[in-house]
Amino acid sequence: MNLFGNIRADLATYDGRWSCQGFWVMMVYRFGRWRYTIRNGLIRKPFSMLYKFMEKIVEVLTGIELPCEVPVGANFRIDHFGDIIISGYARFGDNCIVRNGVTVGLKNIEEKAAPSIGSNVSIGAGAKILGNITIGNNVDIGANAVVLVSVPDNSIAVGIPARIIPKKNSQS
Repeated sequence: MNLFGNIRADLATYDGRWSCQGFWVMMVYRFGRWRYTIRNGLIRKPFSMLYKFMEKIVEVLTGIELPCEVPVGANFRIDHFGDIIISGYARFGDNCIVRNGVTVGLKNIEEKAAPSIGSNVSIGAGAKILGNITIGNNVDIGANAVVLVSVPDNSIAVGIPARIIPKKNSQS
């Protein structure tokens, strides 16, 4: 999908509300990803400078840090603004929701590895997900949980440190 197609899809994710701070972050993120498609380094340079400027402005205005190096899937949503830090080493699948106060990042500065988050993951306010771990698909991370270990598919992670609880099968 091209730059404007991605922005239209992001706007739909935010129910057409262009005033959402998460949408602003996604527009700058999409611009940052798009600039890498410019093959000529000399032409790309001014776009990179513009991206770095816009990235800092949006961080100051929203309190959200989402580097364009982070791969995110379709329907990625920042549900509330403020105090959100996402490492450039992280990755997200489709249909993920991130709420305020969330950190997804490194556990140790020496190990440049951040979580790989699957699809259909809901991350509660204040959660910290740290280190070279994998969060499976269909996972809920509770508010203020501190997740330092991998979480399997169809689970809930709650507490400090997080306890992993299998989701109950809705067909039982």
